[in-house]
Amino acid sequence: MTNNAPGTHGAILKDTVPEGAAPLVELRNAGKSYGNIRALHGVDLTVRPSQVTCVLGDNGAGKSTLIKIISGLHQHTEGEFLVDGDPVHFSTPRQALDRGIATVYQDLATVPLMPVWRNFFLGSEMTKGPWPIRRLDIERMKKTADEELRNMGIVLDDLEQPIGTLSGGQRQCVAIARAVYFGARVLILDEPTAALGVKQSGVVLKYIAAARERGLGVIFITHNPHHAYMVGDHFSVLRLGTLELSAERNEITLDELTNHMAGGTELVALKNELAQVRGVDVEGLPEERDLKAPVTASPEGTS
Repeated sequence: MTNNAPGTHGAILKDTVPEGAAPLVELRNAGKSYGNIRALHGVDLTVRPSQVTCVLGDNGAGKSTLIKIISGLHQHTEGEFLVDGDPVHFSTPRQALDRGIATVYQDLATVPLMPVWRNFFLGSEMTKGPWPIRRLDIERMKKTADEELRNMGIVLDDLEQPIGTLSGGQRQCVAIARAVYFGARVLILDEPTAALGVKQSGVVLKYIAAARERGLGVIFITHNPHHAYMVGDHFSVLRLGTLELSAERNEITLDELTNHMAGGTELVALKNELAQVRGVDVEGLPEERDLKAPVTASPEGTS
């Protein structure tokens, strides 16, 4: 029973965060090795309140390893990991959650045949009555779930409907609202738009922006630079376990971000090779001067 768990518990967070607010989460030259395999190396990342930090990278870039470090699944083996300025070494996801770091994975950890309200409190149900005959407080859970979803701008006609009947975008939004209610200050979203169409992706991006407006620091993991650029305040691109790019929104254009996400230096080399093949249009590929990299790193390690 967690009706005393820390969280917003129905409160709408409207306070603006002062300019230059202290980081909620910070990685300094962080890395992770699995035996002789260096999955992540020399990564710097700062997550502040009311900001969306986008982490981009292709398959094998190190995004999953980064998520596991911040969410408490794995411990970093290099550098520093700080939460509210304090060095930490989480050994379980519960320790990360206790510090306000919540992760919404692609599978969402929901039970498709259970009602929406039951999924909202899954594993943290409210109860009532004296011990040892306490029972579920169904009415209070339904009311609380409805209030929290509405605070995020999500209006569902029937909370009794199985969550599996909702669209992918709606299920993502319920998972986001659930994390916010149970005290998340840092919200990690693992490829939330990967399996969604254009319209549903737009719905999820809307609620990512809503989470930022409520004062959360959001880490948005994605393959899609267009989605990232719609809501992002800071962009970090990983390649082969190292940080290739770290830039604020006003330091980079969508085209530059797309080039880095696509492996800009490789595309430049590929353009030079393809230019010598007849019948191949290379005009759309970037020139070396098009690549803008406030932070670059050599591609050491693998993911």
